[in-house]
Amino acid sequence: MDPSVNAAALGAPSTNLSLWGLFLQADAVVKLVMLILLLASVWVWAIIIEKTISLRRVNREANVFEDAFWSGGSLDELYDREGADPTNPIAAVFGAAMSEWKRTVRIAGLDVAHTAVKERIDRAMNVTIMREMDRLERYMIFLASVGATAPFIGLFGTVWGIMHSFSAIAAMHNTDLAVVAPGIAEALFATAIGLVAAIPAVLAYNKISNDLSRYAYRLEGFGSEFSAILSRQTEERK
Repeated sequence: MDPSVNAAALGAPSTNLSLWGLFLQADAVVKLVMLILLLASVWVWAIIIEKTISLRRVNREANVFEDAFWSGGSLDELYDREGADPTNPIAAVFGAAMSEWKRTVRIAGLDVAHTAVKERIDRAMNVTIMREMDRLERYMIFLASVGATAPFIGLFGTVWGIMHSFSAIAAMHNTDLAVVAPGIAEALFATAIGLVAAIPAVLAYNKISNDLSRYAYRLEGFGSEFSAILSRQTEERK
């Protein structure tokens, strides 16, 4: 790093200490760090908004589906209407169980063991739950990664900026506060952006993870209840 770089600029007190001014006056490496963190922050908020909307939608659809399921109507009609071509996770779990139950009964008839039917139904529902939760949890690893690394990336930008500023100040042999302060402010700006990206990511990750866990328990609970219903129907048909 050339100590003479920006020495003249550091010699003249900065007249623009706005956020935009600090960005423009920063070293190229610090600017790159800031841009990376800003892009990460935008992506974090996009994920937060998308996950919030998705979770509200699937919970609303689950409420509607469960009302129809527990209304006492025909399961075959509900399957034709919702399960054959599911549009939400809980309908997909229902459809997977019904499909497996219909297929087992049709192929093996009533001679198939009750435990074998239940195992196949449970396996079909578990696979569907895992697939649906994987889809809902997409990009969550990005939130966790930003929350964990953004402060350190910002700190790297700060350390680099301070090293650059001190090298230029040493070349000028001038330690006046008006010369030192702008360079340090530019460097610390990188850490501030890192925190702006990391804090929402950590808070959102914890909140959304908790909501996803509750929804997974809801799917598993529905699956257990539906498996019991199908088991009773299998026994009644024998």
